[in-house]
Order: sequence, then structure tokens, then C-alpha cells
Amino acid sequence: MTVGAPQGAIRPAVQVILAQPRGFCAGVVRAIEIVNRALQKSDAPIYVRHEIVHNKHVVDSLRAKGARFVESISEMPDDAVAIFSAHGVSQHVEGQARERGLAVLDATCPLVTKVHNQARRYIAQGRTLVLIGHAGHPEVEGTMGQISAPVTLVQTEEDVDMLDLPADTPVAYVTQTTLSVDDTRGIIDALKRRFSDLVGPETRDICYATQNRQTAVRELSKIVDVILVVGAKNSSNSNRLREIGSEAGIPSYLIADGSELDADMVRDARAIGITAGASAPEVLVDDVVEALRRLAPVEVSVLPGPEETIEFRLPPQLMSP
Repeated sequence: MTVGAPQGAIRPAVQVILAQPRGFCAGVVRAIEIVNRALQKSDAPIYVRHEIVHNKHVVDSLRAKGARFVESISEMPDDAVAIFSAHGVSQHVEGQARERGLAVLDATCPLVTKVHNQARRYIAQGRTLVLIGHAGHPEVEGTMGQISAPVTLVQTEEDVDMLDLPADTPVAYVTQTTLSVDDTRGIIDALKRRFSDLVGPETRDICYATQNRQTAVRELSKIVDVILVVGAKNSSNSNRLREIGSEAGIPSYLIADGSELDADMVRDARAIGITAGASAPEVLVDDVVEALRRLAPVEVSVLPGPEETIEFRLPPQLMSP
């Protein structure tokens, strides 16, 4: 018995292994910094359309500093600074902000913007565009709303089989940036089988940070008994990390912070792996580790992995002089 041993029993230290990399990616760092700098530099009220990133801790922290989060441009006053979230927005939302004369700061992740530009190039070539993604996700809604042409969303290989298009239709595809590489590869293969004239970026649209975190979870799954993914329930990339752990045969749980840790999740585990979605701050990982310490002695180590050094530029109006 390790974690959850009876009271008074001698409990050997549980190995807690942290994935590398984990947590914040460059796009999330940039988005949060945009809100922070806007709060510092502007006397106008700062309004963010949608959660800046999918993490309650981050949103609550920015709200405490004065940022206001809404779901519609119509909820912003005329004197507001409007910030678009890291997931991107549609052309309609951009137009609403222009019509209102709002000062806009676009925190869309540059890798999401890259997908938008890529999709426009494919449309300009006269191709039918397919978007691989999850219906209802803000990034998918933003991408579909950025393209001035019909976009067909597919979520599964079965969706590809059901497309009502001739096999020789010139087709192009792009992908949501936070998907599972394996699932996306299967859908791309289905598109290749279905259409003779197909172009697309393989899995390159899935962002480097998402791919790195997924690779780290696969490595983690080889050496641990349980995987804890720190992230929000509405975070696409965090959900994919949990799914990858489960698919590897390791019990995997998505928790927001240490308060959601249940002793039954880690009972009898000798080695516990922890990772964090791209919008989860390291302080929440620390919180989960402390919650584990309250159950049993732990020894913490970090799984070897790549160091991410990419940084994205801020909007010019927020750059320091």
C-alpha cells in the first residue's frame, strides 16, 4: 500500500514524475500578457470576449485585476478596449468591434492565425475546404467565421465517409490546433482515401506545444501507474492529454487543481505522472503536488523533455517604448 495506506502504517515515498514540457505555451503567455499590459497602460475599461484562455484560475486572476469577461461585443461599452481571446474570432465579430469604434487588441494565437491564412489560400485556389475539429469549440467557430466561403467541419473518419462530394473534387483541409495528433492523422488518411485531389498540412497545423505535451504524456505513460492532467474541463488540449493517457492503458484524470484530487484516483499507485494543459499555470501543478503530499510522502522528479523557447510578439501598441 502506498498512497492511501492505513493510519499509522509506514508509507514509502511515492514517485511523482512531472511531464516536460507541461503547462503554458507561448500563445497562452502572449494572450495573458496582452490583458495584463492593457490593464496597466489604459484608463479605459478592459473587456475580453470569451475566456482569454480556458482556465478558471487565469480568468479569475485577471478579473481580480480589473478585466471584464463577456461573450458578446454588444456587452462592451463604447469606451472599452476590446480584447479577442487566444482562440480567435470570426470576421463578423471583428466587424462588430469596428462598427462600434472599439479599440481592439487581438490576442489570437499566431498559430491559429496561421491556420486562417492557410485556409484562405486554399479557398483562393478554388478548393473545397474541410476543417478537422470539434463542433462548438471557440477556435473552430472563429476559423469557420474567418473564411468567406463554405467550410465543412469533420470530427471523425465516419464524417469523411459521409461527405457528399465527388471523389475527384479538389479538396483542402486544415485542422484545429489543439487536437490529438493520432486522431487527426486517422482523419487525414480517410480524406486521402476518399479524394484523389487533396492538399493539406498533414498534422503540422496542430501546434508545436500541443504535440510536445502529447508526446510527453506518451512517455509518461510508460513509467507511471496513474496520470493526473491539470487543466480545465473545457480545455480541448487538456482533454486530449487525458485521452492519450487512457488510450495507453493508464488510469488518467483531468483535475482543475489540488482540491479536485480524490485519494481513490491514486490509491496503490507507486508512480504518479502529472502534466498540465497549455492554459494551466504551474502554480496549479504545485497545488496538486501539495495535495499528494497530504496523502503520503512524495519524491518529485521531472521527465526529460524539450525546453520550449518560442516567444510571440505582442501587438505594437503594447510594446514598451
